[in-house]
Amino acid sequence: QVQLVESGGGLVQPGGSLRLSCAASGSIAIIYDMGWYRQSPGKQRELVASITRSGTTDYADSVEGRFTISRDNAKNTVYLQMNSLEPEDTADYSCNARIATTQPLLKIMDFWGKGAPVTVSS
Repeated sequence: QVQLVESGGGLVQPGGSLRLSCAASGSIAIIYDMGWYRQSPGKQRELVASITRSGTTDYADSVEGRFTISRDNAKNTVYLQMNSLEPEDTADYSCNARIATTQPLLKIMDFWGKGAPVTVSS
């Protein structure tokens, strides 16, 4: 079993900042790509940012220059620093990780967290 648990969501005013964290635990051998997705009511889920194990990052155009994704491989954790937040960033943010498990041995699967709500409003 593998669990991904997000933290750090909440309410923030426009222009403010939040930092999301997502910690993976359980039967983990290797964590490959990790990413943050978001979904707001009536919209499709979209990829916000991703990071490879070696640290290569990619961002959605809508957050480029405002959001920063990072990871700590020793802690099996991925972060999303969100600056200059806008009301359009309001959504439920979920983390995703591609993981090779120890049980079953070295089976590669995608895992998801339950999500962290982010509301940007004055």
